[in-house]
Amino acid sequence: MVYILGGWQSDFSANWSRQGWGLADAFGEAVAQGLAATDLAPSDIETGHVGNFAGELFAGQGLLGGFFGLVHPDLDGLPTMRHEAACASGSCAVLAAAAEIEAGRYGLSCVVGIEQMRNVPGQQAAEHLGAAAWTGHEFQDARFLWPAAFSDLAEVYDQRFGLRYEHLMAIAEQNFANGRRNPNAQTRDWRFSPEAFTADDVANPVVEGRTRKQDCGQVTDGTAVLFLASPERARSYADVRGIPLESLPRIKGWGHRSAPIPLDRKLATSREGGHVFPQVRRAVEDARARAGIAHLSDIHAVETHDCFAITEYMAIDHLGLTAPGEAWKAIEAGDTAMGGRLPINPSGGLIGAGHPVGATGVRMALDAFKQTTGTANDYQVDGARTVQTLNIGGSTTTTVSLVIGT
Repeated sequence: MVYILGGWQSDFSANWSRQGWGLADAFGEAVAQGLAATDLAPSDIETGHVGNFAGELFAGQGLLGGFFGLVHPDLDGLPTMRHEAACASGSCAVLAAAAEIEAGRYGLSCVVGIEQMRNVPGQQAAEHLGAAAWTGHEFQDARFLWPAAFSDLAEVYDQRFGLRYEHLMAIAEQNFANGRRNPNAQTRDWRFSPEAFTADDVANPVVEGRTRKQDCGQVTDGTAVLFLASPERARSYADVRGIPLESLPRIKGWGHRSAPIPLDRKLATSREGGHVFPQVRRAVEDARARAGIAHLSDIHAVETHDCFAITEYMAIDHLGLTAPGEAWKAIEAGDTAMGGRLPINPSGGLIGAGHPVGATGVRMALDAFKQTTGTANDYQVDGARTVQTLNIGGSTTTTVSLVIGT
């Protein structure tokens, strides 16, 4: 059993290069602010984990675990590791830290998710992010690889089940609206015309194929930090602060699945029907089974991967809210909205809140902590006690799902 003591998230609207910052500056801020937010001392940390996808490509920087030692002298000598799984890097860092605690190696871990992405031109950023596909083997003709890849996913949904663009734009519009309630969201001050959520070539231009501007998650600089603890350390933490141990959320279940890296190989496995991505569905089910969750109604909110609107559309049926291909029914019924049957991305998700790749999985877990402790403020889901995350790397090459609750 692994407890979450809390954490901290940076302002995802920041542009680090414009403020003269590099990865080390943002890393130091995250750890320091996280310690302050949880009332922990540097000496309390026994191990450190970093989720990061492309530090070498965007910033020429690897070995990010070495930044812990720059934060405070007490962290000199700390055992650290970095984890890479494309957009699921942060969740894999959480899994590794939790596994160490469960193995009894350490009692308290600091997990940092971090990515700097706004320090290069957009085309270069797209090329860097393309490293999560099978380099030299797929999407070689695309200018923007991931918009092209998820355009193909939209095409598959249309061919197999039928797909209306208005349902994708309902997802985008809802996530932007949720982001306006989140004080750390990248898009919280953005405003749009009604035409921006239509197939208007001026207000919502095509990026690649079926993917338009408003379908896309954001290019973001950001960090998130989370502190995980063993039952013994969590009890001590709670006793010192005079709070009930049961008020601290736990990682109640987890699912972690990988699939072959090419998108076409993944899609081939489901040609005969069922869920488009069987391994995504398995990760969702694994997390719930380990958490002892038998019914969808026992999940009160979801933070899911909406790198594109079609990704959330896929997630809706893979989460079991509808049958495969029928996500539109949940959208039209308002099931995924705040106050709906299963609110999805109350934070704004990757479209509304932002997507610093290596930080996203940690940010999702932190938002689950906030929801289940009633501290999400303006984007709080009423009565949320159990939250599921769904974090995807590449074209669902790596999928991690967590169930977090009190």
